[in-house]
Amino acid sequence: MESTSAEHTVRVPAGSVTLDGNLSLPGGAGGIVLFAHGSGSSRHSPRNRYVARLLNEAKLATLLIDLLTQQEEAIDMRTAQLRFDIELLAERLVAATDWLTQQPETRHLRLGYFGASTGAGAALVAAAERPDVVGAVVSRGGRPDLAGPALERVKAPTLLIVGGNDSPVIELNWTALAQLRCEKQLVIIPGATHLFEEPGALDEVARLAREWFKRHLMVEVERATGAGTSSAKR
Repeated sequence: MESTSAEHTVRVPAGSVTLDGNLSLPGGAGGIVLFAHGSGSSRHSPRNRYVARLLNEAKLATLLIDLLTQQEEAIDMRTAQLRFDIELLAERLVAATDWLTQQPETRHLRLGYFGASTGAGAALVAAAERPDVVGAVVSRGGRPDLAGPALERVKAPTLLIVGGNDSPVIELNWTALAQLRCEKQLVIIPGATHLFEEPGALDEVARLAREWFKRHLMVEVERATGAGTSSAKR
C-alpha cells in the first residue's frame, strides 16, 4: 500500500554549522525516522533512500541528513577521520533531533533512528542523550560497539541487523548486544555481506526496520485506529 509522500530539502542548524537534509512526510504519518549514514556515505546513499522509500509507504516520515558539511566531507575523503568521530556525529544527530521536535510538521511524531556502519554508533550515543525522545533504533551493518559506555544508557528498543557473511561485524554486534540494557534483538541475514547487495537482502533489511519502527513508534496510532490487533508478524 503506497501513501503520498512529499519530499523537500531542509537546512538544519547544528552548533556552528548548518546541515542539509531531505525530509519526506507521507500523509497520515505515525512516526519519523532520522537516518544516520555510515562511513563515506551521505543522504544520497541509494541503500538508505531505498529503505526510506519503503518506510514512507508504511506511513513513516523520514529525514535523511548529511552529518558532515561539504567542506568536512572533502577533508574526510582524504583522511577518513571524521566518519569515525562518533562524538561529533552524535552531536549532529542530537541537533537534528531537537530540530524535528520543534517543527510544526514533525513535533507530534515519535522519533526513531536508522543507523548504518559508523552512523549506528552515533545513533546509539544520541539515543542515550535523548532517552525521552528517541523511541526506537535500527542498525544496518552497523558498528554499535563504537557507542562505547553509552550503550548501557540506551533506553530505546534496539534492533541490530547484520549480514551473515559479515563475520567481523557480527562479532562486534554480539559484543554490543550484551552491553545494551534495553529491549534488544540481533538479526543475521543469511548470505548477506556488509552492504546487503545480494538479491533480496536489502528488502529484508527494510522489512525488519519497518516492522520494528511500526511496533515502537506507531503503537499509539495503531491503538487509536484499531490496527494494532491486525498486524501480524512475518
